[in-house]
Amino acid sequence: MISEPVLRQAVERGIVTAEQADGLRRLAEEAARRDFEPEKDREKLRFISGFADIFVVIGIALFLGAAGFFLFDSASPVIAAPILMGLTWGLAELFSRRHRMALPSIVLLMLFTGSALLTIFLWMGTILDLDTRNFDAIFDPLSRSGVMRDRFALALSALLTVGAVALHYRRFHVPITVAAGVAALAGAGFVLLLALAPGLVERFGGVIILLMGVLIFLLAMRYDLADPRRETRRTDIAFWLHLLSAPILVHSIIHEVFGGVALVTVPKAIAMIGMFLVLSIVALIIDRRALLVSALVYTGIALGTLFQKTALTDATVPAALLALGAIIIGLSIGWQPLRRGTLMLLPSSLRRRFPAYQQDNPA
Repeated sequence: MISEPVLRQAVERGIVTAEQADGLRRLAEEAARRDFEPEKDREKLRFISGFADIFVVIGIALFLGAAGFFLFDSASPVIAAPILMGLTWGLAELFSRRHRMALPSIVLLMLFTGSALLTIFLWMGTILDLDTRNFDAIFDPLSRSGVMRDRFALALSALLTVGAVALHYRRFHVPITVAAGVAALAGAGFVLLLALAPGLVERFGGVIILLMGVLIFLLAMRYDLADPRRETRRTDIAFWLHLLSAPILVHSIIHEVFGGVALVTVPKAIAMIGMFLVLSIVALIIDRRALLVSALVYTGIALGTLFQKTALTDATVPAALLALGAIIIGLSIGWQPLRRGTLMLLPSSLRRRFPAYQQDNPA
């Protein structure tokens, strides 16, 4: 099937007319329905290009898992960690740069980021004579003595990891790399703030994390708005940024606004379902489902609470799962009509800025 970008280029070069291009699109849609091909998904995820990706990932997991065991068993972590990082880079040269395999590239990028952070932190701990095993105290706002240098070292390590991730992106151009770098940068900022103002983090830590989630979401929207037709690498970068921001936003809102889920009353459950509806509207407008996926667990808890408190049924868990499944199926079936209707409620100057609107409604 001829892709949409190729068809537009053909029209621009005068190879076919606009009417002929429309005819080819209709013919392709008819063929897809006749041959039972899947409908076009505007939120494409270049996650896997074939079963070979899964096969290679299994090999990578076995190889690096065993290599890591032997390295850390026979050598100091200060030596083992950089060797492991070098192995992940070498495998990326093969599977990311040469063979351009999607899933192995994602896995290798995550392994590289983790091993880079570990390597830098261990080296810094050796140079500064730090106790690099004291992670619990580092992230505990109540721990204010003996961990100041550790926090500064971890923050600096995260910042240097951002640089390593940037080099990885420049070499391999894996879309998830931007999200990994942003995560490292956010972590560095949080730990640095923890070192400079532990009292502030102790009191407003949840709000700070929520603001970070908002900033990452806005960055994702910037990439989305730069590629409204979702045809370039920007849309893949935006997807991973949305996937990073969504759990941060939803989890922070639940804990800061609703006080967590330890004790969910009927009013709180209704409010949580209302939050899910608001997130659904946002997800429809931007055509991203990550926000909804992150909120499903909390929505299920809210539905279960309503069933339990109102005595509609004794089978609370199955009833909540049934209702949640029905909601997901309904959104899946009616996503595009619901999205089209939601966008029509916005001013035309605003709705045309959102991703994929031109594909939903060219007018």
